[in-house]
Order: sequence, then C-alpha cells, then structure tokens
Amino acid sequence: MKGYIYITGTGADPAGLDNISDPMFGDVPSLGACMSNLREFVDIGDYLFVVSGKAPDLAQYVFGGMKVAEKIDHLAAYGRFPQNRLRRREDGSVVGNIIIDKDGKKHPLDHHSDKGFERRIKNFIVGADPLAIESPREVELARQQTLNKLSDIVGKKGNRPIDILGRQRKLSEDQVHHMIQWLRGIKQDAAK
Repeated sequence: MKGYIYITGTGADPAGLDNISDPMFGDVPSLGACMSNLREFVDIGDYLFVVSGKAPDLAQYVFGGMKVAEKIDHLAAYGRFPQNRLRRREDGSVVGNIIIDKDGKKHPLDHHSDKGFERRIKNFIVGADPLAIESPREVELARQQTLNKLSDIVGKKGNRPIDILGRQRKLSEDQVHHMIQWLRGIKQDAAK
C-alpha cells in the first residue's frame, strides 16, 4: 500500500470558495477528471489525499483523503454515478467529475483541451473510507495544522505546501497511516 498527495489548481478551495468538483467526497468518494497521471499509477488499496490550491487570504489545507476501491472507465461511472455528471449550478459554476456525455463523447462543459481526452477518461477512481474535512471547525483546524503536519510527515520544511510536496508526492505506507490518523484526529477534535 502506498499513497499520493497532490495540490489542486490555483484558486481552488472547497470551504472558502466552494469551487471544487474533483475529487468529490460523500458516501462514495471519487476522482475522475483531474490528475490522470495519479489515477493511472494508483492501485486498489492505495490512498489519495488532496490539498486546496493557493487562493488569496486563505491558508491552504488538506481537505480530504480516500482509499482507492475501484478503477473504472468514465462510461461505467456515467451509469453508476449520475450525481457526478458535469452540470451547471444555478450560480453558473460547473460541477461534476464525469467528463463525458451519454454517448461517451467529451461533454460540452468540459473545459480542458481535446488533446489527452482519451487518457483522461480512463481510471475513474471510486473511493472508500472518505476522510473529508468539511465542517467550519474541521476546516479551521486543518488550515492551522496543515503546514506543520505535512512537514512532520514528509520530513521537509517549507512556507507553503508546494515547498514541502511539490505539485504531488508519493507517500509510504507509514506516511499514509500518519495522514489518516491526523485527519481522523481533526474530525474528533472538531466534534468536541
């Protein structure tokens, strides 16, 4: 078992800006549109963790993790997870992480280049055991602790998550266990 941790795009922050649609956390977490390289490399039983992107006046934080339960293609995901299909919210923002239409073609709301589309629709991650940092108190604690905790787990100092992790980083089994323990601890502390 191994893990990966990655930083989402600049300006992406689920708590502060409500603008993350991949990964999606919930009863069945998933990663389907972003990080095709990681989706290809992970194996069943591995873990994925994600850090919010750099955004003005918001400290970056680890906002969730999941265990990889399955890897399927987007057509299978389209059938199994209709709630994850790309769609436009009332505020105009696009949400969802299934980037195809019912015919398996690129969805018109997918803003990425056509180049690499075939690679992007492989290895849709169906997760298990989600560890989503969601409540205001959980987010507050995660924002306060992320830099120090990432530094401790990875063994590298930095002023920003990217200084510690780069854009993405592979984690050993021991590091994965530390991440899980830390995120569970945040959830427990926030519930007190």
